[in-house]
Amino acid sequence: MQLDFEKMGGLVPAIIQDAATNKVLMLAYMNQIAWEKTLETGKAWFYSRSRDKQWMKGEESGNVQVVKEVYVDCDDDTVLLKVEQVGSAACHKGYVSCFFRKLNGDVSVVEEQVFDPKKVYKK
Repeated sequence: MQLDFEKMGGLVPAIIQDAATNKVLMLAYMNQIAWEKTLETGKAWFYSRSRDKQWMKGEESGNVQVVKEVYVDCDDDTVLLKVEQVGSAACHKGYVSCFFRKLNGDVSVVEEQVFDPKKVYKK
């Protein structure tokens, strides 16, 4: 499978979904290297635009994503990874999902924080 990395300047969006619950956990970006590492290792790899580097989900936190299924959209420029979320959360802010806030006129937090990011990410 060849993805079209050129449409978005070398990156494709990757939607990450829990394989067991179908809950959307996060959205990240992959470049060609992250895509290949994901396929080779069976673990989710991404490209960090802010840090300008490849990273494996959970390399610092231990909250690794084991890839169970891979879907590619009709334009070959977006992927959906169904994963087994190993560890308590996908979100670096300590929530199960990065989509822990809901807009109902104002923004409210709709999930409980499952870990303290200051303790997990010792930066």
